[in-house]
Amino acid sequence: MALSLSKEKIRFLLLEGVHPDADKHLRAAGYTNIQRIDQAVEAGALAEQIGDVHFLGIRSRTQLTQATLAMAHKLTGIGCFCIGTDQVDLAAASRLGVPVFNAPYANTRSVAELVLAEIIMLMRGIPEKNASAHQGRWLKTAHRSHEVRGKSLGIVGYGHIGTQLGILAEGLGMQVHYHDIVSKLPLGNAQPHPSLEDLLRQSDVVSLHVPDTPETEHLIDRDKLLQMRPGAHLVNASRGRVVDLDALRSALVEGHLASAAIDVFPSEPTSTNDVFESPLRGLSNVLLTPHIGGSTQEAQENIARDVTEKLIRYSDNGSTMGAVNFPEVALPDHAGTQRIMHIHRNEPGVLQAINTAITDQSINIAAQYLQTQGETGYVVMDVETQDAAGLLKALEAIPATIKTRRLF
Repeated sequence: MALSLSKEKIRFLLLEGVHPDADKHLRAAGYTNIQRIDQAVEAGALAEQIGDVHFLGIRSRTQLTQATLAMAHKLTGIGCFCIGTDQVDLAAASRLGVPVFNAPYANTRSVAELVLAEIIMLMRGIPEKNASAHQGRWLKTAHRSHEVRGKSLGIVGYGHIGTQLGILAEGLGMQVHYHDIVSKLPLGNAQPHPSLEDLLRQSDVVSLHVPDTPETEHLIDRDKLLQMRPGAHLVNASRGRVVDLDALRSALVEGHLASAAIDVFPSEPTSTNDVFESPLRGLSNVLLTPHIGGSTQEAQENIARDVTEKLIRYSDNGSTMGAVNFPEVALPDHAGTQRIMHIHRNEPGVLQAINTAITDQSINIAAQYLQTQGETGYVVMDVETQDAAGLLKALEAIPATIKTRRLF
């Protein structure tokens, strides 16, 4: 049973150098018990530190396994101050009644800008010319150097980043085409293509913007690479497993593709001290960047604001919009009532048991909200009573209960 705590007693632990704007937003909302650690914490050490943490903020390096989460006895919510949530065992968090929030769109502009810059550099042959200059060679030539104006850009995955890239590319005069497994209306003059193969065949540049799923693993393999135009360019700033890098190396070395820019990799170093390994190392026609698509100050500020606001809303009034592993409920304020939140296993009869407990306590319900997702159910009740202790005990006794929480 989690009773309502005063805000200064609610403990936030922020790891991995989360942008300091997170502290600013938390303090503005009245939360002052904030601890910072500017690097990732190894699982064993983290398990020892999070026993009394209510809200945990991480980025991409901290791994929250089932065993680690089991040690966080007071954990109420997790904020992933990044785009992905692969570093968290989401199912384990759900079983513990802990919603996980992220910022899926906060770095959209930053990624789109990097990709557009890479497209220009690839089509001008900058990687090879830059490498030659560093080696003392003066490679001043217009051979295989082109303007992007009038060229065809094929976007695979027409989501938030793909659509914004298309708009920016049109501004430079590119002809934008896109393929997505979901039918989507085009922005600007972009042209949809139901066939990925057709898109690959007619694009001067192909840019990938798809999620990491079993279906997208090696989506671009040797066969797909050979379907691309001879002399075309490939950009991947989506997920590392989407491209078969050995096949890409062959296509580049053999001259079928002119160049590539890769920002994401199947296996990435966990710290700046680790050696980066890739079959693409050493190729002068390849731009390699260390997963920095969203690594701008503006993106990090947006992420800090987005994730922190989600944590504050959940702590203040129980709203879970934006949670990736939890039923999403948007809640109004609850002035004049006590708000009871009941997290439970999604089983038949739970709502009836909750309402029976309330009736037995002779408590009036001013409002009630229910949402489920997978194996988790979430009921929020605004009740008109000055003493909900008995009700909380009754709710805790319901067999399917995972966690209860009360807000005044």
